[in-house]
Amino acid sequence: MPMYVKDGGDWRELDTSGDNPDQLYCRDGTSFTNKTILNGYVKTGGAWKEFYNIFLTTDFQTFTDTTQQLFERVPALANKIHIQKAVGAGGGGGGGLAYDKAGFEDSGGGGASGAFISDMVFSVTGGEILTFNIGAGGTGGNGVGEPPTNTQGTTGGATTLSGATTGPIFTLNGGSGAVSTGGRVSAPASVAGVAGTRTVISGVGSGTTTDGLNITTFTSGPRATFNQQGNGTNGTDGVRYSGDNANGVGSPGGASFVNLAGTAGAGGDAGNGGAPESGQFGKVGSQGGGGGGGGTEQGAPGGSGGDGLVQFRFLRI
Repeated sequence: MPMYVKDGGDWRELDTSGDNPDQLYCRDGTSFTNKTILNGYVKTGGAWKEFYNIFLTTDFQTFTDTTQQLFERVPALANKIHIQKAVGAGGGGGGGLAYDKAGFEDSGGGGASGAFISDMVFSVTGGEILTFNIGAGGTGGNGVGEPPTNTQGTTGGATTLSGATTGPIFTLNGGSGAVSTGGRVSAPASVAGVAGTRTVISGVGSGTTTDGLNITTFTSGPRATFNQQGNGTNGTDGVRYSGDNANGVGSPGGASFVNLAGTAGAGGDAGNGGAPESGQFGKVGSQGGGGGGGGTEQGAPGGSGGDGLVQFRFLRI
């Protein structure tokens, strides 16, 4: 809605667009200092109606590009960013190991998931440039035939956010990949990936936006609870099977967005048993979940970990 002020005897419409919008001030009768007007109301038909709001919460954006740094300018009148979900990348699953000299076949272990954030709000500075890095999922380890040798899934990349003025906001490290060791006699032959860890600055715990949103009601992220964060989840170790032609299944990757109570998110699935052409490959993780391990017969490869992501919007409190 347009807003007008009387300037030198003439009415002038305020320009509230762009990076340097006009600002309207009023004098506070208590402190006698100029105050920025956040909301303006008029009484019409006996009811108060808002005619001005300094900033309306933006729509969500989702960044998933793992190939380059991504940049976003904070709107000039925003002072907070709502991270609905963010996660580091998952590690790759371990490759399956076919029959070895010790008389075993070994399925691949699962890769681990990346650290996460769900529905957190952070302070930022209007006009600053934010830099996002989205972690790429780790690759699965190769399947190995007879006699097996070592094979390993790689670690998922970190998902990070920092501001030119605010500085580092969070680092969500990716989960590591599972390691398959050929000819190993002591179980497990394929050791699962280890959960990604996190470094996160303090979030804003309460407040109401200028357009009336109570931030403690932000519960639409994967944890369904406000102000959540956590490390990733370990994958599951591979399984040792006795004898040739065991056709053992791979182990699952670590699920993403898992809280301390163990509620599952969207991690990678295990590979299926059977020959590679029957789907023995480890499943690919999703949204930072770890890749599943490969099955045993003929030595199938592990699945890749899921890429990281950040979903966010800007607001003002």
